[in-house]
Amino acid sequence: MAARHPFTDTDTADEAVRATCDDATICKRFASSKGYWKDPYIQYFVRSVGERKAPEINRGYYARVQGVHHLLDAFIRKAECECQVINLGAGLDTTFWRLKDKNLMPRKFFEVDFPTVVARKIHNIKTKLPLSKPLIETHSTDSLLLDAHSLDSDRYCIIGADLRDVSSLDDKLKKFQLNPELPTLLLSECVLVYMTPSQSSNVVRWAAETFHTAMFINYEQVNMGDRFGQVMVENLQRRQCSLAGVEACRSLDSQKERFLKTGWEHADALDMMAVYSRLPHADMERIESLEFLDEKELLQQLLQHYSICWASKDKLNLGLSQLAF
Repeated sequence: MAARHPFTDTDTADEAVRATCDDATICKRFASSKGYWKDPYIQYFVRSVGERKAPEINRGYYARVQGVHHLLDAFIRKAECECQVINLGAGLDTTFWRLKDKNLMPRKFFEVDFPTVVARKIHNIKTKLPLSKPLIETHSTDSLLLDAHSLDSDRYCIIGADLRDVSSLDDKLKKFQLNPELPTLLLSECVLVYMTPSQSSNVVRWAAETFHTAMFINYEQVNMGDRFGQVMVENLQRRQCSLAGVEACRSLDSQKERFLKTGWEHADALDMMAVYSRLPHADMERIESLEFLDEKELLQQLLQHYSICWASKDKLNLGLSQLAF
């Protein structure tokens, strides 16, 4: 089906997708407050810890955060920080600040999201010193480039854009000094699934054609053809949130195919149960002692319906195909 243009902020489906940004941030805020992982910055985007989340949700977010961080950090180390990161559909993510604290900063960190989400995030950055100070510390001049839907500094840039318009996305990123010659890590978490298969393929193909040495990490649903997957789809539909790209979420193979068919040389995928079982044993013991989990079967079902897929192309021979769990 052809995409409707123009997409506007009043579009109901887009509004529902934007709401998922708040859902994820609230869940991460709660899990980090329980001690699953440390995130001293998320409190500046969500003040209240909010209502209690079920232990299986907290463990699911733990696996998601640790899994993505594992691959992202490994890529930056392979490139010895001479790289750039593009977080597509970044929402209120705090990865830039985490990387600065770890002294693992890429040359530049880009974030892209709907203009209304970006405007909120810029407001938080401007008004919260613990968020703005790291940007100022890594910036060489007296002033940052700032308007309603973009903020640009030497090391951090956030842009309001619609990922379904790849040409406009490319123009905006290059305007803010995106460098196609640098090793580039692209990250999307529950983003491509809200686009039609042709729209998400365009994004993935654009990335493969733009960067000669790159890695794409995609976290989203998988195994969506069974009854549990159907219930997940129905629950989202009740919130007027359609998974337009669910076709690519049939299996781990269909997740990998999306990349291999669009110019990526290598692709791997694991469901989150497999990722969870590969996380460091000592930390697993620590987080499993935080809360009693009664519904172990439900946790397993949840984790089997999300995955991390990572694809690479490696002209500079950094050894990207070796990155794994």
